Amino acid sequence: MLADFLEYIKEHNLIRRGDRVLLAVSGGIDSMVMTHLFISAGIETGAAHCNFCLRGDESDSDEDLVKRFMLEHKIPCFVQRFDTKTFASEKKISVQMAARELRYSWFEKIMKENSYKSVAVAHNLNDNIETIIFNLTRGTGLAGLTGMKPSSGYIIRPLLFATRDRIVDYCTRNKVPYREDRSNAETKYSRNKIRHLVIPVLKEINPSVETTLNETGRRLKGVNDVLNSYVNDLRNEISYSQSEDIIYDAGRLVKLGARKAVLFELFRPYSITASTLDNLSEILEGRTGGEVITTTHRLLKNRKQLIVSPVAKTADILYVADSIEQLRELPFIRSAYYLDVDKDFPITGIKTVACLDADKVTFPLKIRKWLPGDTFFPLGMNRSKKLSDFFIDCKFSLRDKEKALMLESAEKIVWVIGERIDDRFKITDSTKVALRIELKKQYGVQ
Repeated sequence: MLADFLEYIKEHNLIRRGDRVLLAVSGGIDSMVMTHLFISAGIETGAAHCNFCLRGDESDSDEDLVKRFMLEHKIPCFVQRFDTKTFASEKKISVQMAARELRYSWFEKIMKENSYKSVAVAHNLNDNIETIIFNLTRGTGLAGLTGMKPSSGYIIRPLLFATRDRIVDYCTRNKVPYREDRSNAETKYSRNKIRHLVIPVLKEINPSVETTLNETGRRLKGVNDVLNSYVNDLRNEISYSQSEDIIYDAGRLVKLGARKAVLFELFRPYSITASTLDNLSEILEGRTGGEVITTTHRLLKNRKQLIVSPVAKTADILYVADSIEQLRELPFIRSAYYLDVDKDFPITGIKTVACLDADKVTFPLKIRKWLPGDTFFPLGMNRSKKLSDFFIDCKFSLRDKEKALMLESAEKIVWVIGERIDDRFKITDSTKVALRIELKKQYGVQ
């Protein structure tokens, strides 16, 4: 495995002669095996361990293992304890997002202060295919099906070639110590469901599914590279910059109408989605004045032009829930669950409860503040309404508007939280399963 490790590093030019590499070491089997491989390869390294203080004594035991192992092998070891929950609360983000932000900002600090060239993380081949399946399930463009990259900025992934089984075998033969995070065995998180429930079924169909999907991802990366080259050339041909705006030839874009994949890739940098792509096709063929507003840009049809402008302010996203389990964990949510719908299904008129058609709601869900230009279909209406006008109708004060939050799915407002759901997500006669979300009595996340 050491030979393959070195070959993978060489093939993807991950480490140059003389580079010092900082290893992100959690104490789990993947990062401990990665560390052992770096030691065996004789590459100069340091280790960084984050104790997020989320699992009590287990977190402390992880830290102790890492420190003992690095001391034994004379590797510089950097350890930092974080009050992750407090940080998440102060920043009004999820614990997962808080841990990620804390981790990578600290890594950058260590790199700058100690002249490390890169940070090695221990993502393996199985992590890669789980990412591909996860992206496919959520809905993604071609780029989302290519999987993780061997390197992204200062992050390198030298274990992407190795399956989890191979890592376990190496660990056993070389008696590498490690700690097991018990949450890895739980199936309440989406990625764990893929790992423990989906992959085993796929392996019954194809025992080599890890290798097969990984190779598919590599082939799709090649296709994506060709597509990106074509799209970049096309963008340069049919658009030009004017101050902060980008001006497109609307006539040329109309001719691309039937080639939705190309149109999507052209406007993906402006946060276009599958749903807003359909809206874009409509305004391109319509009259002057039609517009599409994404989370980052405004796309306005003006005669023979499509003008792309950055929005004055990007959405202030407070929380992201990748699953119903994560939705339940939000501090202002009392409950969130699915239930079957029959003819006697009770729909409450209470503002703090949202009953939604589960088939129309796509995770991840975002909770964000409102933006000028936001529109939705208030329950009972078959046309869109500007959120600013809705606030006026509801006699919102300035403070009320500042506090207002949106529940968003696939770039659409599902619920003006605590006020009104969007008509497109309501329970209908054809609804089979409902998603019921209830706020705590003292609703507020400010």
